[in-house]
Amino acid sequence: MQTVIEKIIEGEETQNQHKIESAAKIIREGGLVAFPTETVYGLGADALNPAASARIYKAKGRPSDNPLIVHIADMDDLDKIVVCVPAGARKLAKRFWPGPLTMIFEKRGIVPGETTGGLDTVAVRMPDHPVAQALIRAAGGYIAAPSANSSGRPSPTLAEHVASDLDGRIPMILDGGAVGIGLESTIVDFSEEIPMVLRPGYITPDMIQNEIGELRMDPGLVEEDSTIRPKAPGMKYKHYAPKAELILVNGAQKKVQQTINNLTREAIESGKTAGVIGTDESYGGYRYGIVKSIGTRSDEDTIARHLYRILREFDQQNVDIIYSESFSTPRIGQAIMNRMLKAAGRQVIEV
Repeated sequence: MQTVIEKIIEGEETQNQHKIESAAKIIREGGLVAFPTETVYGLGADALNPAASARIYKAKGRPSDNPLIVHIADMDDLDKIVVCVPAGARKLAKRFWPGPLTMIFEKRGIVPGETTGGLDTVAVRMPDHPVAQALIRAAGGYIAAPSANSSGRPSPTLAEHVASDLDGRIPMILDGGAVGIGLESTIVDFSEEIPMVLRPGYITPDMIQNEIGELRMDPGLVEEDSTIRPKAPGMKYKHYAPKAELILVNGAQKKVQQTINNLTREAIESGKTAGVIGTDESYGGYRYGIVKSIGTRSDEDTIARHLYRILREFDQQNVDIIYSESFSTPRIGQAIMNRMLKAAGRQVIEV
């Protein structure tokens, strides 16, 4: 299969609409299209077509019990696929949709089990990206879309990341340039009596509690249980991982830097190619290996935006092992560390 990459060019609205219509036709006919959202690139299919959803799992190499997120562009479409939308969920939708928030509800029969990983619940979000919204509407209103990468790999924040993983496996990639956020959406489960955060993201627990009050955090965010059946993407399986081994080092900055320098030197002496992830503030203090700055601690959005790109860059450089600082930043640090812990298989050195 040849994968066509269609670039969305600012100011060329007629051509862009033609490209989006071509992509929508592929989805309506049961095919797959990768497209940009404000979080990461998604791999889209008709959410109400079981065969189409099954093609997503095959293209990604994704476990079939790992549910997909259904993307909508209009609030009226939510009631057609879920049994009930609690008042708290409507409050969050009014405040954060369109945006990087996914909510889980009891599904209607119109949503096939192939889309939900066999569950009686469905995860839904409304992306805040003009290309995504136009594609959803043109394709019929419901697009199932996990991240557009091979299962377990770092999520794609550029069209070339999608092509690196899925070239030849899907018919089309809509290239909308770099995404704005770089981390997947926050997921809140409203099928429980008390809403529960299943995956942290750009919309923080504090922001959610300010709207709806009582909120629980999934215990699996602290300690994973391999026996659970995942209700949301990213709950059970290793995700976001580079090809290299990734180890996080946590503690006081001076000790972290000293430890990473020692470990990197030892790795190089043993014949390995080593990488280091630091920040603009610490970059100059690392003496060994391939050193990359993920951003600045004074603007944690830069850390989120660059995380997956840096992991993929290390893959391109055939690094064997990566040592990284931890990033417990004030606002979205939990979301950043959630992704990094999964990418590292929870390997953390405390210093």
